[in-house]
Amino acid sequence: MSGLSEDDVLQRADKAFQVYRYISAQKRAAFLHAIAAEIDNLTDDLIRIAAEETCLPEARLKNERGRTTNQLKAFAQLLQAGDWVQATIDTGDTERKPLPRPDLRKMLFPIGPVVVFGASNFPLAFSTAGGDTASALASGCTVVVKSHPAHPRTSALVSSAIREAIRQCGLPGDIFQEVSDTSIEAGQRLVQHRLTKAVAFTGSFQGGKALFDLAGKREEPIPVYAEMGSINPVVLLPGIVRESDTLPATLASSILLGVGQFCTNPGLLIALDTDGFTSFLHKLAAEMAQASPGNMLHTGIAAAYKHKKSEALHQKGVHTLIQEKTDTTERQGAPALALVDARDFIANPILKEEVFGPYSLIVKCEDEEELKRVVQSLKGQLTATVFGLPQELPVYREVIGLLQTRCGRLICNGVPTGVEVTKAMQHGGPYPSSTDSKFTSVGTDAIYRFVRPVCFQDFPEALLPPELQNKNELNIWRCVNNTWTRAAIQTFNLQQA
Repeated sequence: MSGLSEDDVLQRADKAFQVYRYISAQKRAAFLHAIAAEIDNLTDDLIRIAAEETCLPEARLKNERGRTTNQLKAFAQLLQAGDWVQATIDTGDTERKPLPRPDLRKMLFPIGPVVVFGASNFPLAFSTAGGDTASALASGCTVVVKSHPAHPRTSALVSSAIREAIRQCGLPGDIFQEVSDTSIEAGQRLVQHRLTKAVAFTGSFQGGKALFDLAGKREEPIPVYAEMGSINPVVLLPGIVRESDTLPATLASSILLGVGQFCTNPGLLIALDTDGFTSFLHKLAAEMAQASPGNMLHTGIAAAYKHKKSEALHQKGVHTLIQEKTDTTERQGAPALALVDARDFIANPILKEEVFGPYSLIVKCEDEEELKRVVQSLKGQLTATVFGLPQELPVYREVIGLLQTRCGRLICNGVPTGVEVTKAMQHGGPYPSSTDSKFTSVGTDAIYRFVRPVCFQDFPEALLPPELQNKNELNIWRCVNNTWTRAAIQTFNLQQA
């Protein structure tokens, strides 16, 4: 917000939170629907400006706009259903011996102002009104967005849509604020402010780790939910490498998608050196060699890609499989594909780092035991994938089990790019792919990052939240005579604030 210090912004966010936290779920749902409608009302002006700022194609941006509005609507539906608060009632027993059992009732409540850092590679779905903002607003938290410097006009347009939705719904104006100061210091001050209760971040490992460390040094440490990317290993079993004619094109398409600027880009392929492997390499290299250098999101990302790619390609034992094409502008990134033996890969930590762009490294293994050692050498990943024929998948059950320990989403015979926005989605894996593998930044379960449980003991009915009162039967778990049962789902309008 122009002219306001970070302290002013957080003071306003906290004051608005003291009102917004009591706003009914139905009103918050209506608010999310209003944001979605206002984003649609921006028409193709939003798409045009986003395309100018990011070099992303209009078709991709239109799909992303749909994802943005659909996830807002999904959170609205979650609020209307009501069971997400996990209301639980353990009724008291005054006759229990030797001591009476207290009446205990528990549910989830919003934690306070949340700072959201906009992402560069998803200017709509992971930025100003993206999944982090949507889930925080749905939970009852207020939001301060630090917009990404790569698409300031896009962020400003989306912010205007949110503010119009606030006005239409008659909500406190400061439940959402945008900070357009692009400096690192501004972000640090937002994270360090005593009124900030959580941080959401999507971006580089360096950026996410810096925010995580900063939050941990506060007098009151707070959670930083940082999604920091990964190399998303793909294990290729011998049978499918030998028999599939479509596998090379499938993998090349995923590696090159969006000029490789997806956190789920398959940056590592692991395979056994068996019959068909050499032919597979030639076909994959031929598919990728057809691609021309593409414009990346901004010059900073392009420069980082070129540096990391060059560093990786010059490591011991790494062989380039396609002739690098010359970038004609500083914003372009040329595809790259390389090969390395398992022993050189395991011994070199640089080769396990993400190269954010249209790049992938193939690791050649002599046998299954070496393949296992490669997987065991990997750090935490957002995704891991196995491609195999139906009859060979069970044979490699142990490999699949090792992959499971390294990732948040395990994929069979499909590429990792393309993240479905549903309750079952897990977008977050073991460190360093994210800072807390128990949570997801995609799907309606993302709301659980911004709430905490509170238990009420022996409270009068009138002082309990509506969800915990005896008269209400909305998705409540009850314990009577040591038997847990779930109440029938009924339509329920929460008390109006």
